[in-house]
Amino acid sequence: MADPAAERAEDAVAGLDSVTVHTEAAAALDAPGVAAVLIASPGPAHEEALLAAFDRGLPVLCEKPMVPDSTGALRVVEAEARLGRRLAQIGFMRRYDTEYRRLKALLDGGSLGRPLMLHCTHRNVSSPAGFTSAMLINSSVSHEIDAARWLLGQELTAVTVLRPASSAGAPEGLIDPQFVLFETERGALVDVEVFVNCGFGYQVRCEAVCEAGSARIGDEHTMVVTSRGSAAEEVAQDYLVRFADAYDREVQAWVDATRRGQVTGPGAWDGYAASVVAEAGVRALETGGRVAVEPAPRPDLYAEVSR
Repeated sequence: MADPAAERAEDAVAGLDSVTVHTEAAAALDAPGVAAVLIASPGPAHEEALLAAFDRGLPVLCEKPMVPDSTGALRVVEAEARLGRRLAQIGFMRRYDTEYRRLKALLDGGSLGRPLMLHCTHRNVSSPAGFTSAMLINSSVSHEIDAARWLLGQELTAVTVLRPASSAGAPEGLIDPQFVLFETERGALVDVEVFVNCGFGYQVRCEAVCEAGSARIGDEHTMVVTSRGSAAEEVAQDYLVRFADAYDREVQAWVDATRRGQVTGPGAWDGYAASVVAEAGVRALETGGRVAVEPAPRPDLYAEVSR
C-alpha cells in the first residue's frame, strides 16, 4: 500500500497480514508480488500512477475521475492505446448498482421502445469544505454523465446549465442547486438536478422515459414507521448507505476479471469521455450558453462499447 502519510496507511492496513506500506507509489508498484493496482488517491495524482502502472503492465482499478482534465485523460487513453490492450478499469460504480443494472437490462431489451429522456436527481446533505460550483458538475454530475452514456449507449454531444436561485443552505458563492441538460447523438435528452446542500438526505434517482413506457429507480426502500397518526420514512444521509453494495460488486468484479487475465467494465475511454463532457458542462455554467462536446477521435482499442 502507498500513501504519502505513512501513519494513515498503517492505520488502514492494521490487522492485515503480508501488507507493506510505502510513501511513494512507484515503490509500491515495484514491490515483490504486486500483480494489480487499485488507485484511490485524489484525482490530480491519478495520471502519474496510471502511466506508471501501464509501464509495468499492471491492470488497474482507478477511482473516478480517471484524470480531472481532459488533456491529461487523453494522454492516459493514448498511452493505453499504444500498448494495444486494456489495462484500466475506471470506478464508475453505478454500473454495478442493482437498480441501475436492472434499468440497463430493461432499456437494452427494448420492451419500452426507444429512450427519449432521462430525468436524474443527485442530492447531498451538504458539500465538503472547498467544494466549488464547477465541482457540482465535474465531481457530482460526472456520475450521471457516465450513467447516461452507459444506459443509453450514446455519446453526449452538448451541455446547457441553468442556474436557479442558490439555496440559503449553500456556502456563500456556491451556485447550488444547478440544472444540467445534456443532448445525445441520437436525439435523447438527459436532465440532472444537482443539489449538494439540500440539508435533508442523500438521494440519487433516475427515470427513463421511452416511447412505450417509463421506468424509475432510486426511490427509497427503507423502514417506514407509522405511529400516532403519522408516518416517517428513513432518508439515507450519505452515498455509502445507498451504494455500499455497488462498490463491493465493482471491486469483486475487477478482482475476478484480473484473475482471468481480463479487463471489464468502464475503461479509459469512458474516463476520458466523462472528463470532456464535464469540461463542456463547466464552460456552460460559466458562460450561460449551450456548449458542444468535442472529443478526440476514439482509438480502435475502444471501438467496442464497454458494459
